Amino acid sequence: MITATTIEEARKAIKKWKAEGLTVGLVPTMGALHDGHASLVTAAVSDCDRVVTSVFVNPTQFGEGEDLESYPRDFERDCKILEEKGCHMVFHPSVQEMYPDGYGTYVNLESEMTKQLCGRSRPGHFRGVCTVVSKLFNITTPDRAYFGQKDAQQLAVIRRMVKDMDFDIEIVGCPTVREKDGLAKSSRNSYLNDEERQAAAVLYRSIEKAKELAAAGASGTSEASAADPHSIAAADLLKTMTDVVSSEPMARIDYIEAVDGHTLMPKEYLAPGDLVAMAVYIGDTRLIDNFTI
Repeated sequence: MITATTIEEARKAIKKWKAEGLTVGLVPTMGALHDGHASLVTAAVSDCDRVVTSVFVNPTQFGEGEDLESYPRDFERDCKILEEKGCHMVFHPSVQEMYPDGYGTYVNLESEMTKQLCGRSRPGHFRGVCTVVSKLFNITTPDRAYFGQKDAQQLAVIRRMVKDMDFDIEIVGCPTVREKDGLAKSSRNSYLNDEERQAAAVLYRSIEKAKELAAAGASGTSEASAADPHSIAAADLLKTMTDVVSSEPMARIDYIEAVDGHTLMPKEYLAPGDLVAMAVYIGDTRLIDNFTI
């Protein structure tokens, strides 16, 4: 596996692959890899001739008071995981390499979708995401790029950016990978102590209850049924999830919302493809999860 720490090194190897007619897949990460990341690499290796995984803790997507400095980092362990999964290159640039002195260009999606859900409490976050992902796309020129459905808002924002900016890249969304008790795999799970880790399972329990309600065809009101007999009243699902999460003393809800699966705008009645998403603090750790109707 190639380890590239500069843009020049990465481009040189990738240009050689492209000259040989090989397809390239990109898996953007911030490191601290877990089974969720590994599943993205596995999917990329299955689809593409060569796979690049970026390991870069991107400072521009962290807000003031967030966990930039404490974000878990273990590059040696990351490399072992990537080699085991068949990755061909790890791109591990420094902050100075990505944002040199005088850097002043940012990519900002001027859309309401970045102001919903996580964007409401993390202003500027998706500006940083779009900027670094655009740079990674330009550096690695992938045919496909792989992102986890756990970060559903990020995935939707990147799809919109790719469409708007005419990137010739296929964006592949991959299923959320979970612990045995349903907690979505996340690098930030490492912040949880034993008691908090046990409490965190409440997120998935709330999702399971909401899924049961959705599967039963909960329409909530006759108005919903008249509009679409298959529609589901968002209020019913959100109340169920709120009640379940609120039953856990260590949980503090940031948001639980139901939105259009593409635009991320709030919806009163849900249809297949729409998204129910949540952010919940367990102690000081903010966790996110979601499911699609």
